[in-house]
Amino acid sequence: MLLKHTLFLSFVFLVIFCSSSRAEEVDIGSRLELFVDDLLIERMTGGLSLKLHTPRPAEEVFIFDKPWEGSTAAYVSILRDGELYRMYYRGGLGTPDHPHVCICYAESRDGLHWTKPELNLFEYAGSKKNNIIWMGVGSHCALGVFRDTNPNSKPSQRYKALSSDGYNKPVYAFGSPDGIHWELMDQQPVINEKQGAVAAYDSHFSAWWDDTRQQYIMYHRAWYRPVEGKVRSIATRTSKDFSNWTPLELLDFGEAQFEHLYTNAAQRYFRAPHIVLIFPKRFLPGRKSLAEAPLDGISDAVFASSRDGVHFDRRFMEAFIRPGRESLNWYSRTNMVATGLLPTAADEISLYVSQAYRHPTAHLRRHVIRTDGFVSVHGTYQGGELLTKPLRFSGSRLVINYATSAAGSLRVEITDAQGTPLAGHTRDDCEEIYGDQIEQVVAWKSGSDVSALSDRPVRLRFLIRDADLYSLRFGR
Repeated sequence: MLLKHTLFLSFVFLVIFCSSSRAEEVDIGSRLELFVDDLLIERMTGGLSLKLHTPRPAEEVFIFDKPWEGSTAAYVSILRDGELYRMYYRGGLGTPDHPHVCICYAESRDGLHWTKPELNLFEYAGSKKNNIIWMGVGSHCALGVFRDTNPNSKPSQRYKALSSDGYNKPVYAFGSPDGIHWELMDQQPVINEKQGAVAAYDSHFSAWWDDTRQQYIMYHRAWYRPVEGKVRSIATRTSKDFSNWTPLELLDFGEAQFEHLYTNAAQRYFRAPHIVLIFPKRFLPGRKSLAEAPLDGISDAVFASSRDGVHFDRRFMEAFIRPGRESLNWYSRTNMVATGLLPTAADEISLYVSQAYRHPTAHLRRHVIRTDGFVSVHGTYQGGELLTKPLRFSGSRLVINYATSAAGSLRVEITDAQGTPLAGHTRDDCEEIYGDQIEQVVAWKSGSDVSALSDRPVRLRFLIRDADLYSLRFGR
């Protein structure tokens, strides 16, 4: 009897152990993976850490200089639509100089040079020679536009958007066949509740169709702790039909300290759409840098990432974009990151930031970041090792995005699930890697083909010295 009991316990232990081992495996297939979190990382030793990389400020690319735009033009959404880049933003704010709140449109072929086409759709000051695409209900927050990839979407609603008329005002759904001519999808709002004063709808909306979960997802402004100690935050909702939305769910930032996050700029990373990135405008309401600023409060932009769209990794509390030396970037409520990351070269991504808000020179400035270059596994000069969790992959070549100093280097070792190096793929077999490449195929003495290993879980061991590793994938 004792023997049977012992064998049973051993069997249970074995089942639990095997299940635990399988649970640790990460199946990445052939998709691109960023090191924005710990998903792939088992451990890092020596001088390795995750490092946030900040964009490089580039040129002013867009000035809100038309009479119907004004200094409070804001809530910019940009999307790539084939070879065309489309921009949507709010113009005016009901002030004496700009009495009509409207939504405007611009376009570009390269993300650098933008035009404001004369669309002849809405009249302003007696003329339709303007780039206004909407004037009426829902104009306050501009249109959080996206191209709908839902195969069941109507052709007349191939482009969709959400907007409202301001704080705790109803939220409306919009549809368009071409991204320029817009109509309300329903005369009734799709959201018309305050949900215990948690919700707020007075900044831009971000939304898209999620092919994996077969539902629409939206992000909007909300309050955390609405009764006491109110903190601006971000909420998400989902919908199967773009009309009936679930109750809001506040984003979970884990153990990060609470800060006012005013806008969200949430979006799927176009090279790895299973990862959601957000670039909230962090708001400091108790600070004022310029005496002439009409309102208290200064802002910068921060960074966070998510695998499920609800739980966000916000380990990096420092700013992603600082106000910088330009004094007007210390104006009230400026430094809003636009929704939309655009590839503007083979090795760079552009993001766009509203600056000088509430000032006559209000504009968008382009910021540039390396492709995949949001976060890296950073190695000091002393170097260290990164060991991944057991990975399952499909493909025949390991491709990495990396940069080293002249003295730095990387090597890659492939091990079995227990960490034992595999013959032909040890660190000594790996050719020393140094330089700066967006897509570098890793090779060993036997070559770069790793397809024979794709039928079982393996670990990658990276030896990193004075270098940064940004992303990896297994290609063909």
